[in-house]
Amino acid sequence: MADTTERPAVGRPGARPVRGDAPVPAPAPRRARFWRRLTPWLFLAAPLALLVAFTYAPIVNMVAFSFTDWDGVSPELHYTGAENYTELFTRPELFEVFFVSGYYLAASAVQIVAALYFATVLSFDVRFRNFFKGVLFFPYLINGVAIGFVFLYFFQDGGTLDSVLALFGHPSDHAWLGTPVSANTSLAGVSVWRYLGLNFVLFLGAIQSVPGELYEASALDGANRWHQFRHIILPGIRPVLTLTVILSVSGSLSAFEIPYIMTGGATGTETFVIQTVKLAFQFNKTGLASAAAVVLLLIILAVTWLQRRLVPDDRVDLV
Repeated sequence: MADTTERPAVGRPGARPVRGDAPVPAPAPRRARFWRRLTPWLFLAAPLALLVAFTYAPIVNMVAFSFTDWDGVSPELHYTGAENYTELFTRPELFEVFFVSGYYLAASAVQIVAALYFATVLSFDVRFRNFFKGVLFFPYLINGVAIGFVFLYFFQDGGTLDSVLALFGHPSDHAWLGTPVSANTSLAGVSVWRYLGLNFVLFLGAIQSVPGELYEASALDGANRWHQFRHIILPGIRPVLTLTVILSVSGSLSAFEIPYIMTGGATGTETFVIQTVKLAFQFNKTGLASAAAVVLLLIILAVTWLQRRLVPDDRVDLV
């Protein structure tokens, strides 16, 4: 019969008695437990303070300004209720700019497909794959203003694009930024070139996180690259694919940098964000611009919620 009597622990003065052979550690002092619980919050204090100061506080101010007639300069502002929102929804021209986002949505689809293709190819053993990874990711490192000015000269009459076409025997006098269709198509193409690297890196990291044993086992079963992509890679990167779709949709609705630098919203390229900026800084209607920004935020949140409902982020265990 086992001895279950309590006997004192040996080797530590003041240690609590143990039962049997399993030592029972003494509880940490109350002061130590307090600091142990407080330490994670001390590390989070600075980031949380910056997040509140530069994200949530401005959002609260923006919502408050959307119910006023503030011009952005005067120290006085008057509460106008929902008048700004009424003006937004009763003036169709303020929402017609959302049709421009259709070009960027189409470009986002091309961008996701291209990024997924390059990430899949370069995840396998390909010659010079590190070089191609750098080439694909490099545009995302360049400042958006610099990209806008570079492509402004690229698409101008007699610019780089016309010179390249002339070398191949296809001289062109087409004004690439002169009509709404060609201008929006050109701007959407620039956005594809710039943000392709971000989606490429996200997809590449997700693909490389898939266990290599799955590829080996599938190869032994006779699976080719297409079968591996369809049955291993796509299920394994589903959460990242969902994230990129959300980022692409929100980015398409809030496109600003490239069209503002290259055209300033002229020739039918004005986006909702460019229009909001003009309302605030050109027409001094900060209250109306704040209401437009709140509406855009709600639209992006609604699209994100709908996308999450239609395509739930189910966890997939491949092993």
